[in-house]
Amino acid sequence: MPMEKTFDPAAIEAKWAHEWESRGLFRPERPDAVPYTIVNPPPNVTGALHIGHALDNTLQDVLIRYERLRGKDALWVVGMDHAGIATQMIVERQLNEKQQKRTDFTREAFVDKVWEWKGESGGKITGQLRRLGCSMDWSREQFTMDPHFTEAVVKVFVDLHKQGLIYRDKRLVNWDPGLKTAISDLEVETVEVQGKFWHFRYPLADGAKTADGKDYIVVATTRPETMLADMAVAVNASDTRYASLIAAGAKVVLPITGRVIPIVTDDHADPELGSGAVKITPGHDFNDFEVGKRAGFKAGEMLNMFDGDANVIQTSDGLIPAEYIGLHRFAVDGVPGARELVVERLKEQGYLIAHVVTSKDGEVAEHDAEPRTIQTPYGDRSNKVIEPWLTDQWYVDAETLAQPPMQAVRDGRINIVPKTWEKTFFNWMENIQPWCVSRQLWWGHRIPAWYADDGRIFVAETEEEAQAQAGDGVTLNRDPDVLDTWFSSALWPFATLGWPEDSDLVKRHYPNDVLISGFDILFFWDARMAMQGMHFMNEVPWKTLYLHGLVRAPDGAKMSKSKGNVVDPLGLIDQYGADALRFFMAAMESQGRDIKMDDARLAGYRNFATKLWNAARFCEANGISASTSLAAPAATLPVNRWIIGEVAATVAAMDKAFADYRFDEAANAIYSFAWDRFCDWYLELIKGAIDDETKAVAGWVLDQILVMLHPFMPFITEELWTGLGERADYPLITAKWPEPAATRDPQASADIDWLIKLVSELRGAKSELGLPPGARLTAHFPASLKGRTDKLSAQLDRLARLEAISFDPAPAGASAQLVVEGETITVPLEGVIDIAAERDRLSKALAAAAKERDGLAGRLNNPSFVERAKPEAVEKARADHAAKEAEADRLTAALARLG
Repeated sequence: MPMEKTFDPAAIEAKWAHEWESRGLFRPERPDAVPYTIVNPPPNVTGALHIGHALDNTLQDVLIRYERLRGKDALWVVGMDHAGIATQMIVERQLNEKQQKRTDFTREAFVDKVWEWKGESGGKITGQLRRLGCSMDWSREQFTMDPHFTEAVVKVFVDLHKQGLIYRDKRLVNWDPGLKTAISDLEVETVEVQGKFWHFRYPLADGAKTADGKDYIVVATTRPETMLADMAVAVNASDTRYASLIAAGAKVVLPITGRVIPIVTDDHADPELGSGAVKITPGHDFNDFEVGKRAGFKAGEMLNMFDGDANVIQTSDGLIPAEYIGLHRFAVDGVPGARELVVERLKEQGYLIAHVVTSKDGEVAEHDAEPRTIQTPYGDRSNKVIEPWLTDQWYVDAETLAQPPMQAVRDGRINIVPKTWEKTFFNWMENIQPWCVSRQLWWGHRIPAWYADDGRIFVAETEEEAQAQAGDGVTLNRDPDVLDTWFSSALWPFATLGWPEDSDLVKRHYPNDVLISGFDILFFWDARMAMQGMHFMNEVPWKTLYLHGLVRAPDGAKMSKSKGNVVDPLGLIDQYGADALRFFMAAMESQGRDIKMDDARLAGYRNFATKLWNAARFCEANGISASTSLAAPAATLPVNRWIIGEVAATVAAMDKAFADYRFDEAANAIYSFAWDRFCDWYLELIKGAIDDETKAVAGWVLDQILVMLHPFMPFITEELWTGLGERADYPLITAKWPEPAATRDPQASADIDWLIKLVSELRGAKSELGLPPGARLTAHFPASLKGRTDKLSAQLDRLARLEAISFDPAPAGASAQLVVEGETITVPLEGVIDIAAERDRLSKALAAAAKERDGLAGRLNNPSFVERAKPEAVEKARADHAAKEAEADRLTAALARLG
């Protein structure tokens, strides 16, 4: 069937996505080949394809298709994460719409509802990844709550516990009162909030006085409500103001509660800041927790004044007055909270120190507090202020597990690309804190721990094993918590392959070859995979870790729903085609630098696909069809020897780029070759002279283009591959990477490159001089070029549109001087154009361009403009200046050509 006249991405994308998958062409079924493995960062089961997914998965697919073409047994593991918090939130929200809540159901019944939701609505992103062209092994799609995966998770927990690397401890956690669960530091977003800074007097006990005779110590805080659980006041040991109090063992009587608390010395207190005294609430502040431990308070002794909703509860010493019990920490819907009541009572009792402000006019005003911009932690999902909360949780000894991955990066077993991320990796790993892995949810992997009434804890893979440890007659209750989602996804590189079974897949495909990841999950996920993989598999999880940047809005801003600048990749696929979007992502990815969305570039890559389509139609119309050879055909004509050499050079450039993980360089190499060398020049050079040799070479070159372009643009290349000839049911996805077995022919390359430069110069001169492209001119060449012009006479006649070629000296008068590789070719212009009028036109245009160029240069040289203008305005000015500078240079050259 002849090819369709127009390229329609939508029609071919659906066809080939189904064809590839239905024929099992994404599966690793080359047992004798070298394995190559990538695991995808599993998207949340709640997720939909966003532009970051489009970038991440495009890069993975480019690599997997490239290595598949190179003959490797390529496996791209695909799956989804159960997304504990996000999924439970969705199902609870649906229940709320029916005036129901989670606690109306048993745990088992609620979990059944989550599975029901997953079956009906979860995982739509997998269909969207198919639209993108992802060649994942869909036959082995994984889910982190699958039975075999749960088995792996439980084994890892139990084994780590036996080894002393998982333990239960009472520590402060980031408590999210909205979700009512602990969350990790990585799930906390710090936001600048306009708050207040209060100063209070804490009276000294037993008549003690400071060095300057005061019977109180001044403390300051942005969280006055927490003073209800204060356990100490800290001062620096070097602070002479408090030396006598420390020596005497003086104490403070806490207002409101009457609790008597010690004055302790700690370097956390800075003598240069304020009074130098700091209130210490170890149960509700991470810094204070460490101060409290140094002061000798055990975690079990630290006071807790909040419940899981951040409402005030009674402390263990029973000293919080009844009027505070049940109050929320902050005001809610106009109802004062604990903060407001504490400030009110301290003010009434004379303990509040007013903030005095003197205006420019000398007027003095007193305020309860000093305005302050406060760095406030928020839960990234609930958008509630995080409360440091003292609670019992399960922890992983991350410091111990971090050592092998750090050594693997140091000795090169793990190659981080780009290298600039190594410093960040080491900084985090060297200062890693215990990893809190328990979450107060119902959806997720239940912690395999059982509690006896006497406080003993039994960790086992099954309840039967736990009961056997406890003994007959001991009643056990299972821990209600589940594991942090990142705990299970840390096992992704090996649990997805069937571990803990000693399967062939594990032996063959672990370690993985490369992991492609956004830098934003370097510690959420990547580092934790390295820890668990090296601990349980005694081998790195992947040999290379490639970290890409973010996709930003056209103005460079980070995309967010609140800004309204989020881009839907499916909409871009509808508009430009999946191939164009994929090529844009790869061509713009430059080792971790952020990518700015650019519709003009997307349209350009859509045009590139159309140009390739039209080139294939030209070949089809001229009897050029599929090749049957990996090696280059025999060629005698310079133009054919030239294009074969260009293929060899492009293959080498792409192989080097892929080896260096330079997606941009690989994409630009095939783009430049296909568009410029093949479509624009080779097809133009062979027009009207397509003999059998040229048909064979042209068909072979087009095949090489389709193979090299396939990792980036799989749909159009597969369609053209199949449409250009009989392939014996041999789809492009299973073809072989080019092996031209040829090198550049220096003479052929030199001749054709010279021809291209000459024709380009001549066409440029015609354009600058206002001559039509078809105008036939006479050119005077140096005698040294006679051999070359004789050899290329046919192409010169057709492409250069030269009426005559002369080797005599050029006549006197105005002429255009074309300098090509150091040789000057003269084109007389007398009688061809109005020289005076043309010189006048060019002079005026040059003056206008130079004026705009200089004006823009003045703005850019003005520090005030560069520093104060919006970045996008400065960037536009630079681009405009470069354009006007290039225009002025071009017009200057055109004037010079007139002689």
